[in-house]
Amino acid sequence: MAATLLSKSERAYIQSSLKATPPLRADGRGLLDFRTVLLETGVAPLANGSARLNIGKMAREGGGGTEIVAAAKLEVEDVESGDGVDGGRVACSVTCSPAAYPHLSSNALDELQHDLSVILQQTIGHPSLHPRNLTIIPRKKSWLLNLDAVVLADAGNVVDALFMAARAALWDAKVPRTRAVQYRAPEALKSAKNDVPGAMDVDEGTSGFDTRDMARTAADFELPDYWDEGETLDGREKWPVCVTLNLLPPRHFLDATPAEEASVPQRLHLMFSFVPSAPPTLQAMRLLGSEELDLKDLKESIAFGEQYAKELFTALETKLREEDNRRNIKARDRFALMR
Repeated sequence: MAATLLSKSERAYIQSSLKATPPLRADGRGLLDFRTVLLETGVAPLANGSARLNIGKMAREGGGGTEIVAAAKLEVEDVESGDGVDGGRVACSVTCSPAAYPHLSSNALDELQHDLSVILQQTIGHPSLHPRNLTIIPRKKSWLLNLDAVVLADAGNVVDALFMAARAALWDAKVPRTRAVQYRAPEALKSAKNDVPGAMDVDEGTSGFDTRDMARTAADFELPDYWDEGETLDGREKWPVCVTLNLLPPRHFLDATPAEEASVPQRLHLMFSFVPSAPPTLQAMRLLGSEELDLKDLKESIAFGEQYAKELFTALETKLREEDNRRNIKARDRFALMR
């Protein structure tokens, strides 16, 4: 996404190096190798789920790389009189730090933010991925799931990093448990008042609030959990990952640096979802570049992309479960392990 400016000779030199036998990249990686990926969840204390991801951080210098922070926040919406949708809805937004793109004008930066937001919204917000536990009171109250991502630095391959950070934040998100409540005068009290002419309303120690299961007639709800407790989002295994194929016929490569991105004529973004005991699903696809890609090459690229995305998904899944264990282990269990 970064508009790195290269001369024709620089572009030709990078392309010839990538097409050489064996291929040569400036950092010594193979064509299908990713740079180091660092991931941490729970980085935003006031969010329902959050993650920070970095691709390509320099070990010795302690900086560099593409860095993104993503956070999921739940907000109550009114279905009857507000913007709420029965069953809840998902809204995605991407913000790019001006420090990450110092060469872009404000208008160009706005266009980039809009472009990334559209890619994320159209994929994450697809009905096939919609969580089923965003309903609070049917036809009355629902959750709005806001997914906000901030691009702090762009050192190439920002779309793949964006989807990894988004998936980690959604994986980390928890939906607070709710309990429907309704004010209803006790039947015994109402009948007694009806039998005595001129009887006054007296509080006899019986509460009019009923918190039993009454989703059909409930007027409001309460939260038995704290804001950072609850259950995970339904179907969190389905959240997709993105793999970008940088096409330089007859070859392609992964995890491009800004200079490599500026040297290739085409890039293909493939968003795959992997559900246990089900075939992979291609959730979205986007082709960038001025040249054409025939159907045969497109099918081959999708097949390769599915393989790479599966490997990326497996590695990310392992890391997310490690983060769950690290953050959710109880203090006494941690103490027992240290003994």
